[in-house]
Amino acid sequence: MCLSADSTKKVLITGGAGFIGGTLIRRLLMDTSVEIFNLDKMGYASDLHGINQVLRTLGESAEGRHKHLRVNLADSKSTSTAVSFADPDLVIHLAAESHVDRSISSPLQFVESNIIGTFNLLQALLKHWENLPTQRQREFLMLHISTDEVYGSLEHKGYFSENSSYDPRSPYSATKASSDHLVNSWFHTYGLPLIRTNCSNNYGPWQFPEKLIPMVILKAFSKENIPIYGDGKNIRDWLFVEDHVEALIQVIDKGEVGRNYCIGGLNEKTNLEIVESICGVLDLLRPKYAPHSEYISYVEDRPGHDRRYAINPERILREIGWKPKYGFKQGIEATVQWYLSNLDWCSLMKKKSNYKGERIGLR
Repeated sequence: MCLSADSTKKVLITGGAGFIGGTLIRRLLMDTSVEIFNLDKMGYASDLHGINQVLRTLGESAEGRHKHLRVNLADSKSTSTAVSFADPDLVIHLAAESHVDRSISSPLQFVESNIIGTFNLLQALLKHWENLPTQRQREFLMLHISTDEVYGSLEHKGYFSENSSYDPRSPYSATKASSDHLVNSWFHTYGLPLIRTNCSNNYGPWQFPEKLIPMVILKAFSKENIPIYGDGKNIRDWLFVEDHVEALIQVIDKGEVGRNYCIGGLNEKTNLEIVESICGVLDLLRPKYAPHSEYISYVEDRPGHDRRYAINPERILREIGWKPKYGFKQGIEATVQWYLSNLDWCSLMKKKSNYKGERIGLR
């Protein structure tokens, strides 16, 4: 399937009011002519401000191209109705509860959203696909987006790849692993045309303030204690969200149905290195308040905290030709500057969700 500038395809995106989904929709609105159906239940971290900004900028050229469907995938009837209404040629499944700390406190929400929601979507899409005309049926595709956390924890050596065994350690990663297995089985059992991706940690503008990077930016800016879990040496592979979106578009255009692609940023950093990098950028932008690192505070570690994630993206580099454009220095500088320029949005999101920057996930 090709998402060209003049494409007339109808695209259903679940979780399109989230961080990655919103970035993807803004990109598709600006670079293509596709009609977008944004299925999002509008949970605590959902937001349409960024999409609405782009729609206002594009004006008449984007009129009618974005339709928000306020639907909870855990409701099978509403999900089926939404799929029938959208009548999609392409489905990009991003909707998920995704914050590990919240999954420790409220695992049932993750089961309902990530497992039951994915099951309901697959059932509705199978019915939709089986009733499509032959040509549309041949061109139909579902892209399921998942995480590297389903593979468990690495020590100092080795990398996750498409052949890695599943070994989830948190309620979040366990429910995402379950959704991966459901998607894979609907391809092999029923023939539903699917591609799966597993990405490393995303960061960038418009991410909800509870996540590590925006949380650190806002706490350092406000001269509050910056919590570091455990010894701060847990390692993640960081992927700028624009690079992730570009990878997804290229997988849609060039990927092989039934295939899985691991998407990594090639930026392994310890949590402490992340915090120190952010503080360094803030020191340059706000030298009056330097050093911002004085607010670092070590706290009790997260239960079941995986030590290291790292992705080997060789398959997507070789078969698709994608590679990340943003180095971490470039990406983190742009991200810090964006948050400092959008403090009102951060305050709005925290107020709307009743999130005050407190720690979540300790039992």
